[in-house]
Amino acid sequence: MPVVSVRLVVRTFSELCITIGALIVLFVAYVLYWTGVKADSAADSQISELHHQWARTPAASAPEPVAPPAPAPYTAGKSFAVMYIPRLGGDWHKPVLEGTGVKDLQKGLGHYATTTRLGQPGNFSVAGHRRTYGDPFKDFPELRPGDAVVLTDGTTWFTYRLDNKPYRTVPSDVGVIDPVPAKSPFRSPGRYLTLTTCDPEWGSSHRLIAWAHLDSTLPVARGKPRALTG
Repeated sequence: MPVVSVRLVVRTFSELCITIGALIVLFVAYVLYWTGVKADSAADSQISELHHQWARTPAASAPEPVAPPAPAPYTAGKSFAVMYIPRLGGDWHKPVLEGTGVKDLQKGLGHYATTTRLGQPGNFSVAGHRRTYGDPFKDFPELRPGDAVVLTDGTTWFTYRLDNKPYRTVPSDVGVIDPVPAKSPFRSPGRYLTLTTCDPEWGSSHRLIAWAHLDSTLPVARGKPRALTG
């Protein structure tokens, strides 16, 4: 092969490698940074919309209910609550949307539509990304028994308490969101919460699961619950 042809092949190959390398760098930057920017913006927008909605419906100042009233039906793809987990950071809070589709989890956390509503008997189950789109559950393995998971729907604060360290299972183990999950610490019906995310941190071959029980409720008009005020 002529020398000129060899040089042309080498130069073309080098340019191709540089182009591919640049594309990989751009893709990594998109995954690590830009999806987070988009997710944070979308989450802030969802929370802002909820606050405007709640402001139009002032919270009642009635005494704390023994059993929370059934909330209005949720709308697919729309946020209906905000979740706070102090263990994940003092300013950690995310909107909860109805549904666990791709678009739902790009804006916040997603409620499994087949599970019960917030605060009601059964298993209120929520999914979230471990990485990308704001990394909402990046520190999921740090959760411990007794940690508070607090949610509000604008009228009531619901404080759940975790009953286990994150449990590792496979994606096909759909029983983790049953009304009384067989592998959970629960043995009878109650008001439960299940949190799910992917494992390992940058993969999806497994799932991490955390279960909690409803510990207390508080009307929003009476201020924030102790779990958020220290």
